[in-house]
Amino acid sequence: MRLIFLLPALLIAALSGCVPAVSPDVAAGPPISKQQAEQARLAVDRLVRVTTRMEPVIEAECRAFSLQRNCDYRLVVDDRVELPPNAFQTVDRRGRPVIGVTLAMIAEVNSDDELAFVLGHEAAHHIAGHIAQRERDAQKGATLLGMMVQAQGADARTVQEARRAGAELGSRLYAQDYELEADRLGTIITWDAGYNPLKGAAFFKRLPEPSQTVLGTHPANALRLDVVRKTVAELKSGTLKGHDLVPTLGLSG
Repeated sequence: MRLIFLLPALLIAALSGCVPAVSPDVAAGPPISKQQAEQARLAVDRLVRVTTRMEPVIEAECRAFSLQRNCDYRLVVDDRVELPPNAFQTVDRRGRPVIGVTLAMIAEVNSDDELAFVLGHEAAHHIAGHIAQRERDAQKGATLLGMMVQAQGADARTVQEARRAGAELGSRLYAQDYELEADRLGTIITWDAGYNPLKGAAFFKRLPEPSQTVLGTHPANALRLDVVRKTVAELKSGTLKGHDLVPTLGLSG
């Protein structure tokens, strides 16, 4: 896992202990205090420390799950300071898994355990193949709704609009289930790396409660915490062991 820092110049200056002079034609931002500089330094130190420890475990779990899957993860820090706390998983053009975190996310976590759980959760999405699954779900939704509208004699434009709507509906249909599966697999990864998933999942308690609609993308925070608790109980009892990443909710193929 290669850690790519895309940090803004002001934060880099804060980490180095000094702020360079601003040229007359560049608007100066608000001054950064010593306390803010220290908080930034500690946050980046945490990111490097936790990433270094999580990397071999994440990639080992990935390879144990599938020999064909690209497990050479890349971690990217989004430097846009206006973005809210967020972490996400995607793949680059070569199919390499990418875990992204915003600056606000780095600042939001309160412990190494919380950051480890966030990284484990995002890594689990790739291991379980959720991006590909949601693409298949979207394709099925687009095809089904498009065919239904076409059968009613709709014109080509209406059919195309129906396909777009169907794709959106399809991509959301199992989104909450995929999040719960990533919570479970992420708990295993976090545990195997020597962190405490229960302390890590405390991050959920500070998140706004997601909208509980049929097509909402995230399940209730209480339900997510319950999945983590049950998974940790299995790990402690020995009924679930490290690298035991078989599909747990009947979703992954």
